[in-house]
Amino acid sequence: MKITDLEPKLIWECFNEITKVPRPTHHLEKMKKFLMDWAEKHNISYSVDEVGNVVMRKAATPGYENAPTVILQGHQDMVAEKNGDKEHDFLNDPITTIVDDDWVKADGTTLGADNGLGCATAMAVLLDDKLIHGPIEALFTVDEEQGLIGANGLQPGFVTGSILLNLDSEEMGQLVIGCAGGKVTLAQKKLEYLDAPEDKSWWKVSLSNFKGGHSGMEINLGRGNANQELCRFLWSIWKEYSVVLSDITGGGLANAIPREASAVIGVDKSKEEDLLREVKKFNDMLHAEFLLAETPDFIFNIEKATVADKIISEDEAFTLVSSVFACPNGVQTMSRAVEGLVETSCNLASVKIADGEVTVTVHQRSSVDSRRDEIANRVKALFEMVGYTVSFDDAYVGWAPNPDSAVLNKAKESYLSLFGEEPKVEALHAGLECGLFLEKIPELDMISFGPTLKDIHSPSEKANIPSVQAFWKFLCDLLQRLAQG
Repeated sequence: MKITDLEPKLIWECFNEITKVPRPTHHLEKMKKFLMDWAEKHNISYSVDEVGNVVMRKAATPGYENAPTVILQGHQDMVAEKNGDKEHDFLNDPITTIVDDDWVKADGTTLGADNGLGCATAMAVLLDDKLIHGPIEALFTVDEEQGLIGANGLQPGFVTGSILLNLDSEEMGQLVIGCAGGKVTLAQKKLEYLDAPEDKSWWKVSLSNFKGGHSGMEINLGRGNANQELCRFLWSIWKEYSVVLSDITGGGLANAIPREASAVIGVDKSKEEDLLREVKKFNDMLHAEFLLAETPDFIFNIEKATVADKIISEDEAFTLVSSVFACPNGVQTMSRAVEGLVETSCNLASVKIADGEVTVTVHQRSSVDSRRDEIANRVKALFEMVGYTVSFDDAYVGWAPNPDSAVLNKAKESYLSLFGEEPKVEALHAGLECGLFLEKIPELDMISFGPTLKDIHSPSEKANIPSVQAFWKFLCDLLQRLAQG
């Protein structure tokens, strides 16, 4: 079965079109052109602003012209993650979708349902002439996943609505009324390289097939961080095995829990057999520790490597390994205001070497901005202490909950009427653009909701088909209630 055979047909047909458009964060030229061409094809009015946000407009159903204008909002970009053995060029290749029972997933890559399904849903509303609604503005923002650039760059007057429905949440039946703020920390240092010693045995040590996932939504699930676990192992054997380091790399995007990491090391030739035993022992230990949190398919592995020409100087290599091992990671504090909500977290996202310079990227989140800054400064203190230059990037504010929201009350009424039960009203540890929208348009009344997605920001990402049907039914009913007042 193809996704275009699924219901609601309009959503899945629009999403199918989106999956054919390469749209990783910071590379949205093709997506912007697609949206403009799509609007022109369907005779829909649109505008594009300086940063690349696109807004499309649809007039109200006759008789509802005086209803408040509703903004349907999603972001254009997707997280570009793939399995290590998957050949895929996110700048040029379409996403290959697979229908598997009640789920839609991709072939070895992220699906891009975050937030392609939100965009597709707004497009479906623009196309469906059977709906009852007030004036509609469909806002497609750029680069939400890194820097929230579209929301940051939104100018006054680009949208005029007083109600905003953010279509970027991942659990059907959940109405989101608040989210965490965040900040990215970059620790960088130019490395000193030396000629590689001739008396070493060379190995590639790697950790692969961790689940990974969204560094906000899944940070509380206890999943492994490939960067930290790799450096944990290297630190534990460093002195006894006289380790030297030629290369190290791990992780990807700041908002994705790292699934894979590897290092090329040299050890004394007399220690080869002992090293193999240490790797097996560590692999067994990790499987015991992550028995309930991780897939059993992950592996900590070692294989022979090509003899290295250069190594990182011993002091700098050990400092790098030790700092990554010691870096704060995972849940730091739980909220005292909202039961079960992560207040503050840290994601040790990536370790990369390019042109002789290492960059360690760490993503902090918190529903309390001062705690977000505190954990970021702890990371800064750690790396500055060992000679790194530290900077901050992509800071964004949180979204304070408004339990008295009028649109929230309408949404609760709609959900109860349709499904016979109360929706869950929650704040998220993930970052949404809503806090920035509220800074720019203080009078906005907002909620966020969406269909059920699992394992976003990882190649295991999948969208639940029945939940998309329920999501569409709910959105259509809510638009009618908002139009009718």
